[in-house]
Amino acid sequence: MSEQHTGDLSEEPQVPAQDARQGADAPAGTHAPSTPEAEPGLVVDGSVDGDPEPELDPAAALKVQLDERTADLQRLQAEYANYRKRVERDREQVVTSAKAAVVTDLLSVLDDVERAAAHGDLTGAFKAVAEKLTSSLQKTGLEPFGHEGEPFDPSVHEAVQHNTSAEVSGPTVTGVLRRGYRIGDRVVRAALVAVTDAEAAPAAQG
Repeated sequence: MSEQHTGDLSEEPQVPAQDARQGADAPAGTHAPSTPEAEPGLVVDGSVDGDPEPELDPAAALKVQLDERTADLQRLQAEYANYRKRVERDREQVVTSAKAAVVTDLLSVLDDVERAAAHGDLTGAFKAVAEKLTSSLQKTGLEPFGHEGEPFDPSVHEAVQHNTSAEVSGPTVTGVLRRGYRIGDRVVRAALVAVTDAEAAPAAQG
């Protein structure tokens, strides 16, 4: 009669019921990973557990948008004002250039009228026509300049004669050979003048 080996069942390791169930559910040859418990302070879904995201104040956000729109509107208004000034300045320059082109052809007629008046020949119907012509040109903004006794200005005067005298303290226009004309700030024609400068004081004798 063969001997039957009966092991002591108490020596076999006991598998907990929970581990046994996990082992049964997991595929053969793999170990079911344990699920770590969430700890306070861990980042979950991009946010810190226990630290709520700050809420934006709707009134503050609206004020920021209002300030930005106001700044944009002010900038547009400034740009438009500058554009209008530039257009107006360009328009005035075009008008002045057109007037100067027309008036330039009539300056020789004004010179003849002025010479006739200086010699006493501006009389009768010729005088009436000359006065009407002069009045019409003045309405366009044409102004004569270049008179005896005014300070010499090289930007508007062209000196063709030069003298010295003790009666003046500086360069002075003492003769006008041809009248100058301007329209606004634009010089249409410079005046031909004679200039007298002050005489240098004689050196003191030792």
